Amino acid sequence: MSVYLEAADEAQALEDLHELGCTDGLPVVIPTQERVERMVLASGLDSDLALGEMGPGKGIATVEKVAVAAVMAGCLPDYMPLVMAAVKAVIKPEFDLTEMQATTHCTAPLIIVNGPARHTCGPVASGFGALGPGHRANAAIGRALRLAMINIGGGRPGTSDMALLGHPGKFTYCLAEDEENSPFTPLHVARGFQADDSVVTVIGAEAPHSVLYSVNADDPDDAEKLLHVLAVGLANLATNNAVLTGGSAVVVLNPDHATVLERANMNREAVAKRLWELTHRSREELKAYGSAFGAWVEEGDDGEYAAFPSPDNILVMMAGGSGLYSMVMPSWSAGAHRNSAVSVLVETDQFCEIPT
Repeated sequence: MSVYLEAADEAQALEDLHELGCTDGLPVVIPTQERVERMVLASGLDSDLALGEMGPGKGIATVEKVAVAAVMAGCLPDYMPLVMAAVKAVIKPEFDLTEMQATTHCTAPLIIVNGPARHTCGPVASGFGALGPGHRANAAIGRALRLAMINIGGGRPGTSDMALLGHPGKFTYCLAEDEENSPFTPLHVARGFQADDSVVTVIGAEAPHSVLYSVNADDPDDAEKLLHVLAVGLANLATNNAVLTGGSAVVVLNPDHATVLERANMNREAVAKRLWELTHRSREELKAYGSAFGAWVEEGDDGEYAAFPSPDNILVMMAGGSGLYSMVMPSWSAGAHRNSAVSVLVETDQFCEIPT
């Protein structure tokens, strides 16, 4: 059941929400009853429909409560299907939300949007600066999920959210894949959906790690060299992926780097497979630098081990502007399901367009 607060005006309401710990530290849009009702109406669903439980506080995510988070984050009603899909993804057991909220690691939910909803429920940016400021849908959708995790899931720093430092993606962390310009099949298709489906994929990830590579089309080893530097970013011995193993990670190729791999006749599966091979690491190194965690390393074994269980655990996509830099996002790699990536179909059949 909803609890309604009262304040003399919106300025005081904002201060009250800050004082109650209901914000992410930044100003929010005050979730008045009228604003929330409009957001619920946009969902096309009943306000008291329960989507599931959000840990660690075990709050029930109803449509109305998710709408409150969306209003506070500055969402337009058009964004609601994507916000709903993101919430549905993180409350699935395999996402390990309770454990992820409570870990000391810096992990934050990275939202990847595929399919027609990139345009119809946004637009969600996939080009220059897609993970930076200036893109309202990206910023608001990612922020809505975080505010839901705070106010429904109860994740608050130092008490239930135990990240030692966190990272800026814990405010908002959302982008779309640049499907129109990518030489690869879209990420959601690789994960078993139809090309015309709209899909949100969420994975708990570290902040983006920049990978610098200067393209040289005259070098026959251009693709292999690029893959080597991407592999270093994905699974160096400072990452959980290399030490804990068993998790997943994301590779965001810029258009120039994607073209290098296309020229080498590599599709998405070939790229992921080669990155998986290149992220095998030395057991001796792990014993030397990560032995406190790598208890499974056998004495005297000088072979290699895989940082990722399979190539399928390396999510490859294309986004961003052209140039020198791609990004990799290692993950937490812990929890009962190893902080798995979860993909959810975006449901727009019930969506109701709200007049301005």
